[in-house]
Amino acid sequence: MANRRGERRLFLENGRTYFGTGSDLKYTLDLHTRQHRQSTISDVAAAASVCDHLDNIDFIMSYGLPEDVPQTCIELHQLYAMLTHNSKKSIIMTSFNTDTLRGMYNMAAVVAGGEERFAQNPFIVLYGQFISPFLHTADGLERLIFCAERRLPVIYIPTIMGGASGPVTMAGSLAVANAETLAGLVISQLVRKGAPFIYGGCVMPFDMRDSVVPYGAPEWAMASAVLSQLSMRYRLPVFSTAGCTDSHVVDSQASIEGTLSILMAALSGANIIHDVGYLGQGMIGSLEYLVMMDEVIAMVKRVLSGFTVDRETLALDLIDEVGPGGDFFQTAHTLKHFRSEVWYSQLLTKTENSGRLEDRARQRALDILQQTEPEPLPDEIDRELKRILVAHL
Repeated sequence: MANRRGERRLFLENGRTYFGTGSDLKYTLDLHTRQHRQSTISDVAAAASVCDHLDNIDFIMSYGLPEDVPQTCIELHQLYAMLTHNSKKSIIMTSFNTDTLRGMYNMAAVVAGGEERFAQNPFIVLYGQFISPFLHTADGLERLIFCAERRLPVIYIPTIMGGASGPVTMAGSLAVANAETLAGLVISQLVRKGAPFIYGGCVMPFDMRDSVVPYGAPEWAMASAVLSQLSMRYRLPVFSTAGCTDSHVVDSQASIEGTLSILMAALSGANIIHDVGYLGQGMIGSLEYLVMMDEVIAMVKRVLSGFTVDRETLALDLIDEVGPGGDFFQTAHTLKHFRSEVWYSQLLTKTENSGRLEDRARQRALDILQQTEPEPLPDEIDRELKRILVAHL
């Protein structure tokens, strides 16, 4: 996957892991009031700006489901806000009908400099879904075929609630999910051999006690790990989920659930990991929580990177030279390696009276928004994007 500039940035291969936000959140935890409210198009723009400054967020999704734009073409307004608010990162979009998908495709082609250039280095991927169990709708298949014909990468996966839209056992629900997404793969390849296709699934238990879909459930993380293993068997890139919580506020529960899911997803080898920053069972977005999870991702990436063991890093000659009772503070070896060997947090603190982590994360998000000036698209491109928007009203 390329970025908005056409530079290839996300290589969806075995062992390469990338993190990003999710889409279409009805509510937002306001940074200023810390109260829940309905999402607006300004939330979509703000999320894009913040994500562009977070080193460990590799792609973006729409984040908010805005109430203040025409509801017949929400996705086009989401995409326009993301393109014009200083995010150059790869984009994953949802689309509820083919006409809107066609509009998004046309907008992407305008930004890329033509359909062929966009096809060579696509910076937008469609997130398509169907209805479990085994209902591939006419609209969903139409969008899948549209993507295959144009070499537009597509994520075509189920969302299964164990005990509701799949067997209550995770093994049974995973069997359903695997069959469903492979059916999409077959259809895609029959339309165009080699059409870019991304495997995966959201398989979670349905909480029979509280009648909710638990985003913090360990079973969801376990099921995602199984799908990652299957994707390696099939040699397909895989779409996964992490960095989200059932908590409706940024608290200790949010930290626990988000951290566990990020670690599990990264260790599983998943390629594209979405929904970072989700609160409240996928209903509420929080930029301060997103900033917190960005720091967790940085820590997890440090764990995954391991450390080198060779003659230089073992430093046996230096150990012998320093000898019993000595110290390594003033050695050239320490000066050479101390920055690269130790991970230094931008958000976590080791000092007293530094306040709550949530407050520091919130302030960082506010600082990014206050200090960011969107880099405008060229006038002729902006005019064409607006023309496409108006045509779909």
